[in-house]
Amino acid sequence: MKAKKKQSMDELRPEYDFDYSKAVRGKYYHRLINEGSNVVILEPDIAKAFRDSVSVNEALRSLLDLTRSTKRLTSRSTGRERKLRAG
Repeated sequence: MKAKKKQSMDELRPEYDFDYSKAVRGKYYHRLINEGSNVVILEPDIAKAFRDSVSVNEALRSLLDLTRSTKRLTSRSTGRERKLRAG
């Protein structure tokens, strides 16, 4: 039997021959800064309630709509703002 030639673990296969002279450091850094990025880590119990980012966004939008509508109701119901303007 012939002994198999061992390939070193540090060598890449020929098809993975990368030309690092063309690499650009921080290629997407400026776009990330300009466009912004928000990464939020959810607690495990909260993450179980949502399938994906779309469902999280829907829940947050409905919460924002609710707070806007209740804020308008409470600010109009006191009448205090009109008294302060007139006074």
